[in-house]
Amino acid sequence: MKFIIGNWKMNGSRASLRDMIQKTEKIKTENRVVLCVPFTMLGETSDVISFGAQDVSSHERGAYTGEVSAAMIAETGAKYVIVGHSERRMYHDETNDIVREKAARALDNGLIPIICVGETMDEKRAGKTMDVITAAVRESIPNDVKDKIIVAYEPRWAIGAGITPSTDDIAHAHRVIADNLSYMGLDGTPILYGASVNAGNVADIISIENVGGVLVGGASLKPDEFIPIIQNVK
Repeated sequence: MKFIIGNWKMNGSRASLRDMIQKTEKIKTENRVVLCVPFTMLGETSDVISFGAQDVSSHERGAYTGEVSAAMIAETGAKYVIVGHSERRMYHDETNDIVREKAARALDNGLIPIICVGETMDEKRAGKTMDVITAAVRESIPNDVKDKIIVAYEPRWAIGAGITPSTDDIAHAHRVIADNLSYMGLDGTPILYGASVNAGNVADIISIENVGGVLVGGASLKPDEFIPIIQNVK
């Protein structure tokens, strides 16, 4: 089974989500399809799509205006939550330690965290890609999480830029992640690839060793773009 996870970011509406649900209801797939949508859209149901949030508070409860706890997310029926997305790390200065705390809160409440790791363009140019990935995997994953997490590799320099790394680049990064997960006793953890995924490149990406699925951005917003991705993942 592969994972096809869409991240709507700060886009969409309840009407557009219902349209997506209606247009995907007859799709047959053995893979797991997930949409991570804004908090206001959680609570919808679908026979084909599972749902997740795009972030979660590192706190269980309390005076943290504007934050949403893992328990609140779980109460909507959502099963997944993205933590440590590149935009959270970039715009909100989230560190590996913060990401680990958020992942732990998710796990405490029965959610599956999708833990994102990846390098910036400056880190790539400095030859630090593998060091950055290794540190993120080792430091962002809580203890005692076997079979309960997903890891997503996001080359941060490619997100939103329409750039897809070479097959060798993706394979190398996923091998490093897989090796680190194995060292941590987490063999078999799904490792997703996320950056500029579309219907035209998803089949090639999914065929790369250690790629257990994809994390899709803009192409997950429209049924006529997202459905072909689902269909092209074998």
